[in-house]
Amino acid sequence: MTILTLPRRALLAATAATALALSLGSAQAQTPEDVLIVGQIAEPQALDPAAVTAVNDFRILMNMYDGLVRYRDGTLEVEPALATDWTISEDGTVYTFTLREGVTFHDGSAFDAEAVKFNFDRMLDEEHPYHDTGPFPLAFFFSAVETVEAVDPQTVRFTLNAPYAPFLSNLAYPTGLIVSPAAVEEYGADFGRNPSGTGAFTFGEWRSNEAVVVQANPDYWDGAPELQTVVFRPITDANTRTAEMLAGGIDLMVEVPPVALSEFEGDAYTVHEQAGPHVWFLILNAKEGPFADVRVRQAANYAINKEAIVNDVLEGTAEVAAGPTPPAFAWAYNPDLEPYPYDPDKARELLAEAGAEGAELTFYVTEGGSGMLDPVSMGTAIQADLEAVGLDVTIETYEWNTFLGNVNPGLEGKADMAEMAWMTNDPDTLPFLTLRTAAFPDNGGFNSGYYSNPEVDALLDAARVETDQDERARLYQEMQVIVQEDAPWVFVANWKQNAVTSDRVEGFSLQPSFFLLLDDVSKN
Repeated sequence: MTILTLPRRALLAATAATALALSLGSAQAQTPEDVLIVGQIAEPQALDPAAVTAVNDFRILMNMYDGLVRYRDGTLEVEPALATDWTISEDGTVYTFTLREGVTFHDGSAFDAEAVKFNFDRMLDEEHPYHDTGPFPLAFFFSAVETVEAVDPQTVRFTLNAPYAPFLSNLAYPTGLIVSPAAVEEYGADFGRNPSGTGAFTFGEWRSNEAVVVQANPDYWDGAPELQTVVFRPITDANTRTAEMLAGGIDLMVEVPPVALSEFEGDAYTVHEQAGPHVWFLILNAKEGPFADVRVRQAANYAINKEAIVNDVLEGTAEVAAGPTPPAFAWAYNPDLEPYPYDPDKARELLAEAGAEGAELTFYVTEGGSGMLDPVSMGTAIQADLEAVGLDVTIETYEWNTFLGNVNPGLEGKADMAEMAWMTNDPDTLPFLTLRTAAFPDNGGFNSGYYSNPEVDALLDAARVETDQDERARLYQEMQVIVQEDAPWVFVANWKQNAVTSDRVEGFSLQPSFFLLLDDVSKN
């Protein structure tokens, strides 16, 4: 009872204070002490880290679970977490981890090598008794894993079918977070509503479309958090989220609309910015319709004034993208690539060559979601630019989770283009999951536009097993040149993420991973 009553009281107090502040206009609400109210961009899909794909969900999950390794604060470099150390065989195919002793899951069950084995077998083995608790859309991250062995209670061994350079980085990603086998066995497919991990915060409750509440884990192996309670509130509309922040009803707001940043100048707030590996792009249906012709895909890239979107819609909080790899991966990024220039005459010329003048396009746009910036305004600007070169564009707008349910299974038979954003952890991840032929949706991947180029497939397959970073970089840079020319996407923007906190919040910083890590945050 105590676990659930305190968060509900805290949330009701914060909501009442917000309503009072909004009604009085000039007054500012005061959220309860030791309770952090976070304005999220959407309702989570689930609280099972193996079953979700959105950073919106990951921002909650990273505070409830741990992986064997994690990203060092402020970096994408890997450091120990539930594993204290590890060894790698000379051929790069065997990883042996020594596990931290004395750790228990929030439900009281033991964390050990068998628990680790259970987690990966659940994702990867179709014969596992709890494989049906999925689906596991990012199991691709661990497709190189051949076996997982519990050598003894504190030692677990992964054997890969080939060297796999991103393996440790992928273990630090939320898909590698470790869940309680006992909880999965108890709740089955409902585990995502009844989560249990080893993290700094334990699950309190989830009130649909209202809040996810987590509470401090006093026995956390890395030290008890400062906060007692964190309330993640889904506030889909960015203007409402901004109003709530200004009224004092929330303490931390993620993804501040660029036009609202000036509202938070002064001592009452801190605006946080952090560059990271982000790409905002348009998926083009390369399988059927006008975009099956590369000339039409290139025309779309020339037709859209991306500089205007970055400067006028996004208020300079992003840079125009030059290809599929974010420049935040400096070692793998191809600096010689130039963005498609804004050239509507060239776009019209290509459309005429392809016989696509006046083509009718269905364009999926989302109201908001992970890394989606200002998707409705951006979608409207894109629609206007495409219509200016003679295309007939119809926008269909969806709530985020509905949008993902339409886009992720593929655009075939439904739409010609769709907005998309990815925040990723390694230069392998985004192209491997979205640009390979083997990543078509019916194979479990996210290549929703059905782009296929055997040369790109070969480069990506080679890069992920290459252990020499300079050679990996060369392969990725060559891939970027081909993909930019093939134009399976419209490459729009690389975003600098932001958040705002009230002056009562201390110890908060944004991470290049785009996750929220709240175990060291306090509130006065």
